[in-house]
Amino acid sequence: MYQLSANIELLFTEAGADAGDRVRAAAAAGFDAVEMWFSTDKDLDSLSKALADTGVQLTSLLAGPRMGFTFPGTDLAPAHEGLDVAVEHAKLLGCPRVVLASGVGFPGMNRQRNHQVIIDMYGEAVERHSDSGVDFVLEPVNSRVDHPGALTDRTEDAVYVARAIGSDRFGILYDLYHSIAQGEDPATELANAAGHVKYVQLADAPGRGEPGSGAVDWPAQLAVLRASGYDGPIGLEYFPTVETTRSVEYIRSVAAQA
Repeated sequence: MYQLSANIELLFTEAGADAGDRVRAAAAAGFDAVEMWFSTDKDLDSLSKALADTGVQLTSLLAGPRMGFTFPGTDLAPAHEGLDVAVEHAKLLGCPRVVLASGVGFPGMNRQRNHQVIIDMYGEAVERHSDSGVDFVLEPVNSRVDHPGALTDRTEDAVYVARAIGSDRFGILYDLYHSIAQGEDPATELANAAGHVKYVQLADAPGRGEPGSGAVDWPAQLAVLRASGYDGPIGLEYFPTVETTRSVEYIRSVAAQA
C-alpha cells in the first residue's frame, strides 16, 4: 500500500489557517504523512510541535523562489538563498526532501543552454549541502494549463538535469497531474525516468481536483507507477471539490490495492 501524504496547503483547510492545526486534522483523519509548499510563511514552532505530537512525517517542502529566478538579468543569489533556507527548515522539521523548480529560462538561449544553468546551480547546491541529509527533487510542471513558460515542462527535461547532476541525492518529482496535463503517457515517462523518480504527486485531470473528479483511470495509473518500481510516498496535491475527508476516500481505496 502506498503511503499517502496530504498537502496541507490545499487539504484540511477546514481546520483553519495554522499549519500545525492542519497537521493535527490530517492525523485525526488517519494520515501519517503530510506535505506543504513554502516553510517561510509558517509558524515553524507550531508546525514542529504538531508533527512531534502526532508522529506525522513531513514528506516535502518547496524552495523558493519558484518561477522567476532565471529572467534575464536576474541575480541567481536569491535562488541559492531560498534553497539554503529550505534545507535548514527541512532539517528542523525532519523533512527528507526539498522540491526545486526550473524557473522560466533565459529568452534567446536554447533549451540545452538553459538546462545547463540549472544543472550548474543545483549541482553546486548538492555539493554545498552534502552533509545535510536532505535530498533534492526537481519538479517538471505543465506549461499547457498551469505554468506557461516553465523551462522544465516535460518529464524528460527534469530527467536530463538529474542525469547530468549524477547524484543519488538529486532526482525528480513526478506529478501525474502535470504529466497528463502536458499530454504525456505516464508509462513511457516513468520508464525513461527509471532510477530518478524520488517523489510522486497526483491530482485528477482535467480540473486538478481530487482523484475521481476527472477522467484519469487511477487503478490503472497506480498500477503503472507500481510497475515502474516506485514505492515511496505519494503527495495528494489537488484542489478538493468536496470536504477534505470525503475527497480522499476514493484514492485511499485505490492506493490500498496498488
